[in-house]
Amino acid sequence: MHFLVVYCHPSHDSFTWQMYRTVLNSLQKNNHSYETSDLYAMNFQSDMSESEYLREAYYKKDQPVPQDVALEQEKLRKADGIIFVFPVFWTEMPSKLVGWFDRVWTVGFAYEPCEMPHFKKVLFLACAGNSVDHLKETGLFTAMEKIFCLDRINSRAESAELHVFEGMSRGMETREKFYKKHLEQIEKIVEEL
Repeated sequence: MHFLVVYCHPSHDSFTWQMYRTVLNSLQKNNHSYETSDLYAMNFQSDMSESEYLREAYYKKDQPVPQDVALEQEKLRKADGIIFVFPVFWTEMPSKLVGWFDRVWTVGFAYEPCEMPHFKKVLFLACAGNSVDHLKETGLFTAMEKIFCLDRINSRAESAELHVFEGMSRGMETREKFYKKHLEQIEKIVEEL
């Protein structure tokens, strides 16, 4: 399969960067091809312009999208699946990744009508400080799962999964304990694609 891997973290000095590198190495090891979008390295513009807003608000799918959006949509057209790699900030993706959805999921591409491919698999691989148990007990895991998998992906893929890698905030005792285990789990997830 061919994947678009969308990475969103402002620093390479992070566990999220190690997650991203593990994903790419595992895809290659398992004979998958991939293309990447490192949103911070690309300096991807996350804010929608007024002209973009008016295009979307009035469903003007005949109007062109900005070049950076067109490039991301072209990557998606070639993909069989998408893997998002990011940290959880306040129970959400970083704002740059939210902005990626705001700008790339355009009318005439992602809806009204949906011309993007129907993906075989979409993975959300997120690291968090909170434990998965805490996120589930408070309902936050369910909220993230609904927003990421149901709202943003919905019927655009055969399956969408959220995997949260817990206890990874700097200074937490769990960070060292889980570091290798989480990366091994990511390798296994990619191996099963």
